[in-house]
Amino acid sequence: MIPIYDFDKLTPEQMLNRDIRAEENVEAAVKAILAEVRQGGDQALLSCEKRFDGVELDALEVTEQELEEAWEQVGPQMRETLTAAADNIRAFHSRQIHSGFAITDRPGIVLGQRYTPIERVGICVPRSPEAFPSTVLMNVIPAKLAGVRDILLVSPPDESGKIGAAALAAARLAGATRIFKVGGAQAVAALAYGTETVPKVDKIVGPGGIFVATAKRLVFGAVDIDMIAGPSEILVLADSGCDPRFVAADLLSQAEHDKLASPVLVTDSPALAKAIQAELEVQVEQLPRRDIARASLEQNGKIIVTDSLEKAVEAANRIAPEHLELCVEDPFALLSAVRNAGSIFLGRSAPEALGDYFAGPNHTLPTSGTARFSSPLGVDDFVKRSSFLYYSPEALRAVKDQVAAFAEEEGLHAHARSVTIRFEDSADPTKGSDLCE
Repeated sequence: MIPIYDFDKLTPEQMLNRDIRAEENVEAAVKAILAEVRQGGDQALLSCEKRFDGVELDALEVTEQELEEAWEQVGPQMRETLTAAADNIRAFHSRQIHSGFAITDRPGIVLGQRYTPIERVGICVPRSPEAFPSTVLMNVIPAKLAGVRDILLVSPPDESGKIGAAALAAARLAGATRIFKVGGAQAVAALAYGTETVPKVDKIVGPGGIFVATAKRLVFGAVDIDMIAGPSEILVLADSGCDPRFVAADLLSQAEHDKLASPVLVTDSPALAKAIQAELEVQVEQLPRRDIARASLEQNGKIIVTDSLEKAVEAANRIAPEHLELCVEDPFALLSAVRNAGSIFLGRSAPEALGDYFAGPNHTLPTSGTARFSSPLGVDDFVKRSSFLYYSPEALRAVKDQVAAFAEEEGLHAHARSVTIRFEDSADPTKGSDLCE
């Protein structure tokens, strides 16, 4: 049974505890896999897939024929659903596109910033038990909008050596460039270092289990990564007007992910807390993944009772959840007080699953309290910012003494010289072109 706590009596450890224990020696095992793939290339990938996923592959890459077959296999209803979800995701993320700027308000000076897409990215799509088409859409579409040239997708195959049809249909719809049948730490290694078949990428994004998360952490520096994702989290902030059935269902929507998932209820109603605690016991037994969900509730779940909605928001800000539902009469009245959350769901008709699949905002979100300083995946994750500046010879002359003085103050005499040399008797920057030929 999920425990109930009084907010004012909770210790910081009880408030923030997330059971994110990993198997022993995971890092050593991942390092060995990374080294094996880096040295052995495609043959190492095929060997890893046989060992870890139990499948012997003839080829690593998904063919165009397989994509076409998957598109037909999912059927018209799923194609329509995928298309509608993709349209929503594209519409939301298109608002994130930056255009850069230039400042030209001083004579002879141009300052600005421009955005350029990362050239090649790799996207990890987990399988549990099927590869997630929602993850495909949420990762590929922002990359496509950013202008990424090569979007590679990796996902572990099933026992028959195939990736689920819905995920392949989503990849075809969203515009993935190439797709590979490989998962786990070996997929991260292939993307980070490259093999004969899998090109080396510049950035790796997407969720995964502890082996994928550890591998991403270890290859950071060779490539960029989006985040180190931990177990899934939901915090439902509910007032006395909520239906206990709805709140219990929302908590279980994350508890069924895995045993380490963290479902949390915060409420100012002791009666509602008791009702939801009881409702969870009823609903958890109805789930196919009941053993996983129950372990999540008992090991990592909690119900926190406060004496006001203001304190409930304070609790949410301390926990900084991946998903935050404001299931209250007037959610917009609380929105401005929320400082730390990955994605915020407003009102009693916005369950977390709406954001997972369909509404448009990204479902790749910061976990384990990192919403205090990080953000959901978006177009920004697939672009780089570059600043640029131009000074005419006259504009440089006007500031040369100040720049040189600054450099001398820091003991960097060559820095100063690089400015002043342009104005010595033997050099006259005002003659001829001010652009390097």
